[in-house]
Amino acid sequence: MKNKFLIILTYILIFFNSNLLCNENKNILKVGLLAPFSGEYKELGDSLLYSLQLALSEINDEAVQIIPRDSGSDDKEKLNIAIQEIKSQGASVVIGPINNEDFKEVKKYSDMVFISPSNKNPEFQNNIISIGISLESQMSSLTKFIKKRKKEKTVILIPKNQYTEFIESKLSKLELKKYKIFKYSSDPKILTGEIEVLTNYSQRKRNLKNRKKLFEDKEDEQSKRQLEILEQRYTLGDVNFDSVIIIDFGNSLKSVLTSLVFTDVDQEKVLFTTVNQWFDESIFYENTVKSLFYPSVNYKEFNKYKNNYYKIFKNFPSEITILAYDAIGLIYYAWKKNGKVDSINDFSFKGKIKGKIGTFSFDDKKIKQSLSIYRAENKKFTKF
Repeated sequence: MKNKFLIILTYILIFFNSNLLCNENKNILKVGLLAPFSGEYKELGDSLLYSLQLALSEINDEAVQIIPRDSGSDDKEKLNIAIQEIKSQGASVVIGPINNEDFKEVKKYSDMVFISPSNKNPEFQNNIISIGISLESQMSSLTKFIKKRKKEKTVILIPKNQYTEFIESKLSKLELKKYKIFKYSSDPKILTGEIEVLTNYSQRKRNLKNRKKLFEDKEDEQSKRQLEILEQRYTLGDVNFDSVIIIDFGNSLKSVLTSLVFTDVDQEKVLFTTVNQWFDESIFYENTVKSLFYPSVNYKEFNKYKNNYYKIFKNFPSEITILAYDAIGLIYYAWKKNGKVDSINDFSFKGKIKGKIGTFSFDDKKIKQSLSIYRAENKKFTKF
């Protein structure tokens, strides 16, 4: 109840202050916020508003106003009403929408700029800039890391679902000399059998069985020692790859990792990597995996943001909200640099810009994040 009251109060204060400042100063940066303050994703909408409040307190410039409006959850009518209300308040730049399915609607408002936390497409689209952590940025970081580790045979594992074709299209520009794509089922029962095929598990088990037979009937000490060593193994022979990139997350990612370990993939020889991670500590309890590498945002800044957020609002933010935090900083930078923000061209920066999540670059109207590689090992995240 207390949090609900705070949300309402915050909303009123922002709206009131925006009108007050509008009358006092014409040189004002007005930024709309399209967020689901109702419906299934209401908590996320509230968290986005809190995040912007935190960002404004650090920017500490009274000339910046936020105009929050409820875009609803999968509600085109409410979305359009929200945009029109934001526009009527004099804002030409908007943070949102959070769902790329709404892009078709916002493209209608060609005289406005939308900064979305979506990560589907890092290229500028008409009047939309997506600042989410794109698959392109993640794969670029992983590719460099894999090359640095001198791995030359990479398998990219992707789930068979509605995103398979989209992921494959993104991998077509990958800068890896030798790699193959392996698609797997999201059903754990089917997945295990598929990973057994990938790792040539049955043949490697037969190899071990046949090798054991060579020493089983011998009595000399050397043969006995060899047999003892073989008894500690589950398979014999290496897999035909030296690194994996698993494009998955959550329980599905854990199922893939478990299947790879179950089929006796040597983690000392094969590099395990993945994407789409926000320092999820539940991965620590996947005891089968010794070490997992992935690209992500700045861990130190991410924790600092979470802790500052918690101090003020007494709960932890949704991960995506740090993108809204960076969005307002990005908009503010463009406004200070250009003296205005009313066109997508105002975000055609040269060089790099540092944000909470890391470093942005804007080359050829395409956003790229410079991400660090982290290792999840021994119940902690370490920058590699």
